[in-house]
Amino acid sequence: MPRRLLPVSPAGLSTYLDCPRRYRMAYLDRPQPPKGPPWAHNSFGASAHQALASWWKEPADRRTAARAAELLDAGWLVDGYRDDAQREGARHRAREMVARYAGGLDPLREPVGVERTVAVKTANAALYGRVDRIDDRGDDLVVVDYKTGRRPPTADDARSSVALAVYAAGAARTLHRQCHRVELHHLPSGAVVAWEHSDDGLARHLRRIDSLAAEIASLNDRFKAGVGSAEADLMYPPSPGPMCAWCDFNRSCPAAAVPPAQPWAGIDADS
Repeated sequence: MPRRLLPVSPAGLSTYLDCPRRYRMAYLDRPQPPKGPPWAHNSFGASAHQALASWWKEPADRRTAARAAELLDAGWLVDGYRDDAQREGARHRAREMVARYAGGLDPLREPVGVERTVAVKTANAALYGRVDRIDDRGDDLVVVDYKTGRRPPTADDARSSVALAVYAAGAARTLHRQCHRVELHHLPSGAVVAWEHSDDGLARHLRRIDSLAAEIASLNDRFKAGVGSAEADLMYPPSPGPMCAWCDFNRSCPAAAVPPAQPWAGIDADS
């Protein structure tokens, strides 16, 4: 019997690459270990993403910068913030950010997809993901991914991103159009960085992803067949380091290298 394809998103692949132990806790352990409290920076980013997604659902004559700000206010998520003052300061920054970005968009240029789920298969994986926006720029589709963190991305980030490669291949497969260009739109700075994948470049990405998926699937099959806790720990080793502070499972992981960050710390850093 052929092996069942591993259904996996770019987030799952990145989690495994960052820390196999975290991958096990997130996707395999049942009951799942307790997570820490919600992160304010996740609330911030999700609010901005949702406001822009909703903006494209408005009639074209209502797609204004002011409407983007109103949508941000209407969908503002409040989890994780230290107090009212921090939450309101973050909301005002996010409001200005999405209004400025929306003000630079052409409201009449309809995207091919907004928050569109795409999928593509390899020999070992059924890859899927949800794209912030897919534009039609003529002969090719273009993947647009919004970023709200403090560090502006680089072209190398766009070139090497597993997620963007999956999105480009998935958009081409799902929408039956060519898709080579991927863009990271950094909302706080307004910077846009792009990478134009070649067919060979995308194929190399997919081969690496397929090899990784085969490794994960083999481990998962062994785990689900039943192994002792010691063997499971060897199969999914931790990757302790400074990023442990930002792991949802920090409080549940004996291998965590540092204490958990405060839920609102990412917002303070962004300030």
